[in-house]
Parts: sequence; structure tokens; C-alpha cells
Amino acid sequence: MSTKITDNALEADWLGLCRRSAERLQNVFAKYPSTADRQVGIGRGAGGDQTLVIDDGAEDVVFAELDRLHAEGYEFTVISEERGLVEYGGGESAVRVVVDPIDGSLNAKRLLPTYSLSIAVASGDTMEDVEFAFVHEFGTGEEFVARRGGGATQDGRPLALEGARGSTLEVVGLESARPEWLLPVVEELVGKVYRLRVIGSIAVSLCYVAAARFDAMATANVCRSVDAAAGQLLVREAGGFVSFLGHGGVEAPLDLDARYRLVAARTPEELDVLARVLTSAGLPAD
Repeated sequence: MSTKITDNALEADWLGLCRRSAERLQNVFAKYPSTADRQVGIGRGAGGDQTLVIDDGAEDVVFAELDRLHAEGYEFTVISEERGLVEYGGGESAVRVVVDPIDGSLNAKRLLPTYSLSIAVASGDTMEDVEFAFVHEFGTGEEFVARRGGGATQDGRPLALEGARGSTLEVVGLESARPEWLLPVVEELVGKVYRLRVIGSIAVSLCYVAAARFDAMATANVCRSVDAAAGQLLVREAGGFVSFLGHGGVEAPLDLDARYRLVAARTPEELDVLARVLTSAGLPAD
């Protein structure tokens, strides 16, 4: 288990930074108004995926805000999908900032409405250490925020799953939606789930669990910390449960090399159902 280390960077105005970033990202999307504009590739990012012009522009926006924060005297290390590990300071700060400027970039490229800015701030190296989480969904304009031990909100309204727990898995979100990954999972879900939804953003699917829109969610393929670090805290602070298969609980590391299948649900029992489904589906490790 990681040890929480306090650092003055945890006291910075992370909500303000996130809100400014989300506002400025709208200008990036406006600069590339069509799919043809947005799908231009410029290489591969540190996470291994193709980097598009909108990914690069979005990351520039967030890093400009991080530069500004560092100029105020704060030190931290950024874990970013495109740039990898970026140290602000001498590398001694325990604070980790996990950034996905566009979670759901295929949706963003195709002008489908569900994609988000996801930022998490942690006091250590694991999901358990995440102290602050922010997800802005651009399609709906909604803002999801969580603070460790301080609850979760959607546009300032507290999120609480205690009153939303049902007796069945009525609506479950699935992510990593290539047919060869989904098919064995869907077969295992027959008789266990009433309806499935695939929206194309892991961060937003986790927010939808926190907001009781989904009863649960799972990733058919492995995901990375940038996809899930913020959303998983939102689920937990709303009263839900999260597990990273192969790592158990929320001990999953935040580094970009880590890969894990993720399940989130309203109750431990529902979490176990989805974990067993992914295990039984016989999916490859990567």
C-alpha cells in the first residue's frame, strides 16, 4: 500500500486550473470544426496511441495552465497521455497530476458529443492516492468534481448512490468497444444485465456510474491511468465501488506502463458480477 505524502502542490487551485482548461479547449475544437480537420495525425504519444491535431492542441492548453501553476512556485509531476512523464521542479514532489486532455478522442474526431477533459491530482503513485478529480463532459457541458473524503458533485450538486441502489443491473456501460473484445463479454452478460450502453469515454462512463445513470460499467479491453484516475475517485466519493483487475481494489499504479481492466458499480455484489464476467470471458491480457 502506498504512503500518502503531503505536498504544498495539493493546496493549489486545481479546480480553477481545470475550469480554465475546459473553457480554452472549446477554442481548440472550434479551430478544427470538421472530422477531416480533426483526424490529421502528427505521430504517436507516450501512451502509444495515434496523436491527432486536436489531441496536441488540447494538451498544449492544459500544459499552459500547468506552466502557469509551476510559475507560482508549485512542484509536481505530470502523467500525460501524449507527453508522458513531465517533471515540474526537481522531481522530489510526491504529487502526481494525471491528464487526459480528450478522453473519447475518437468521438471528438467524429464530432460525436461524448468526450471529456479528465484531470486527477494524487498525493502518491496509485489510484488510492488520488485526492482531487475533475471531468468536464463537452457534449452536455457538465462538470464532475470529487475530493478525497469530501464527496462528489455534478455541476455543484452532491452525488450520492445510497438512495439509487437497485436490485438488478438495468443499465451497464461497456468501454473499449472493438467487436472482438465486446463479443465474449456480452455473451457472459446474457441473463445478468437488462441493457448495455457504449458511449466511447471511460471517464464519462465512470461519471455516469457516480451519477446513477449507469448501474455499473466495465472495460472490455485494458485501460490506462489517464483514462480512469479522475472517474474512479468520483465513483468512490459518490459511494460506489471500483476495482482494477489484476491489481485489486484501488491499488493500481498511475504510471503510463500500467494496463488493467476496470469495473465500477453501485455495490460490491454488482462489482463482483462484472469482475467474474470479465474473468470468464477469456480476454487476452492486452
